[in-house]
Amino acid sequence: MKKIYKWLLNTLPRPILIRLSYVFKVFAPVIYKGNKVECPVCEKSFSKFLAYGSKVAARDNVLCPYDLTLERHRLMWLYLKRKSNFFTATNLKVMHIAPEQCFHKKFQQQENLDYTTGDLVSPIADLHFDLHEIPLESNQYEVIFCNHVMEHVEDDLKCMQELYRIMKPGGWGIMQVPIDSNRTETYEDATITSPQDREKHFWQYDHVRLYGTNYPKRLEEAGFEVETIDFKDELSPEEFERYRLQKTELLYIVRKK
Repeated sequence: MKKIYKWLLNTLPRPILIRLSYVFKVFAPVIYKGNKVECPVCEKSFSKFLAYGSKVAARDNVLCPYDLTLERHRLMWLYLKRKSNFFTATNLKVMHIAPEQCFHKKFQQQENLDYTTGDLVSPIADLHFDLHEIPLESNQYEVIFCNHVMEHVEDDLKCMQELYRIMKPGGWGIMQVPIDSNRTETYEDATITSPQDREKHFWQYDHVRLYGTNYPKRLEEAGFEVETIDFKDELSPEEFERYRLQKTELLYIVRKK
């Protein structure tokens, strides 16, 4: 079962995985019934989370079997709940790029949000477009989410600039990417094209770069102001472990003056 699960995660395209996940979430919570770990997004507890990741970046006990949150999703949710006005401000116009399933319906149901999703291929996105040339007017959105996308695109600076363009002055957003905290510079090599080599060098078969700790500087180059938040300072060690967060992951909150 584990081998089949890992093969599906690492082989199937994301649109197919999204469809299959609706079936998986029906029986997985029964198998993992317990109270050792907790997902703050679905508010359910389990004996453990599922393993996730490629051979290069495999992690145990990180994927919620009900709503399929990973560490980054739970971290973002806790920030939105505890440190932002996302759930309380009125008439927030939101653009969510590559919408995560665990957030999609919840955000749709928020009466305070004017919520739109965009992606190139996702079956749950409202709009389909290339992030390099977003077919939308400038200065529209008060909040923009774009997580784990920039490692897939050809020209990440161009995509960041496009997101900056459509954000309203005074707006903010969250733009997470996988980061190798041991690297100071982002690693790119356009000659690495095979899925096997990309997984070896960039941690996943469809990644085209591996970000280093200079990632905030790249966001600033696109025009954003960047606030880096270490959420370990906001949670007790017991909460951090129960939610199974990643100790090295920082939150990057971007803003437009």
